[in-house]
Amino acid sequence: MDHFLYRDGLLHAEDVAIPEIAAAVGTPFYVYSAATLTRHYQLFTDALSPLPHLVCFAIKSLSNVAVLKLLGDLGAGMDVVSIGEYLRARAAGVPGERIVFSGVGKTRAEIRAALEGGIRQFNVESEPEMRAISEAAVSLGKIAPITVRVNPDVDAKTHAKIATGKSENKFGIPIARARAVYAEAAKLPGLKIVGIDVHIGSQLTDLAPFEAAFTKVAELTAQLRADGHEISRLDLGGGLGIPYERSNEAPPLPVEYGQMIQRTLGHLGCEIEIEPGRLISGNAGILVSSVIWVKEGEGRDFLILDAAMNDLVRPAMYEAHHDIIPVVEAAPGTENHPIDVVGPVCETGDTFAKQRNLPALAPDDLVAFRSAGAYGAVMASEYNTRPLVPEVLVKGDQFAVIRERPTFDEILARDKVPAWL
Repeated sequence: MDHFLYRDGLLHAEDVAIPEIAAAVGTPFYVYSAATLTRHYQLFTDALSPLPHLVCFAIKSLSNVAVLKLLGDLGAGMDVVSIGEYLRARAAGVPGERIVFSGVGKTRAEIRAALEGGIRQFNVESEPEMRAISEAAVSLGKIAPITVRVNPDVDAKTHAKIATGKSENKFGIPIARARAVYAEAAKLPGLKIVGIDVHIGSQLTDLAPFEAAFTKVAELTAQLRADGHEISRLDLGGGLGIPYERSNEAPPLPVEYGQMIQRTLGHLGCEIEIEPGRLISGNAGILVSSVIWVKEGEGRDFLILDAAMNDLVRPAMYEAHHDIIPVVEAAPGTENHPIDVVGPVCETGDTFAKQRNLPALAPDDLVAFRSAGAYGAVMASEYNTRPLVPEVLVKGDQFAVIRERPTFDEILARDKVPAWL
């Protein structure tokens, strides 16, 4: 469920008409619904309510500080994969004890900064990283809480570019080597083993891969405890998918996910950490764009928008589907026609949809890309010297710009010409 609905023939974000925002900030822009973000976070914490738990929002999906503050004020923890994301979480008021540091390539500088600022745990991805954390902790006179990310060799059955739990993926330590790695961790100074970490991929629409992975984690927990390790937390990652196409069967609900966690891991007495991103933020945001031209081609027509692949890269990168709807609702009985929806960037890959059935649209008409809250603005670039898209947050009948569109003067000022030119 989201809060982007038609009222009196106009698409609204909660109680604000989309054309009102467009008139104030120009297009293209992202707009997020505070009510949807709140509801989706609450669904996860309710689903895990029978167990001690912490829901850590995956910042990589949507990193605006205003969004992080909204979720942090609700009690959410944060899952970060860089020191930049860590600093965003702290800027949003989230304390270090609610921040989990994940990621396969933590640098020594990032490790030290997180230790100095406070951290709930590091999810360790390799032995060299584990030794670096030990060295940093000792040099700072601190104890670093760690989990080890294990790779359970489970096929998440998702897009190859976002699968992370198979043996050939770069993430984690093979589960067969886990006991040896934990034994080394126990001998290193400055480390405190607190649990196990696992994350098998993103946009999963079936609980079976999760259950297979979590069953292996339960077995490993028993083995590690028998080896004398304290395993009090299980970090299960994120990955639960959303329905990008409204016509498709809906993925499992958070309550079903929570029931599966209780069934497979509830008997272990561990605190459960999960790191959802997409399911909290994906349907909480839309990208709004204007039609520039309608172009007649050879055998097909093109709807050319002012949004482009640099604003929303998912279709170009993942062949991802986003529902595209007119902001002014089509009248009942309006006939749709197939059309290619494209952006103005000089790449053939700057195509959002091919032969998508849409009502007739004209220059300056507004369209909205649904389910664009996750991996939208965070992956945007200034390719073709196109300014980054502004972000807007709506709450009830109020809206605020939470990231402004940079001016061309601001963009050009970042470039420095050497004195010798």
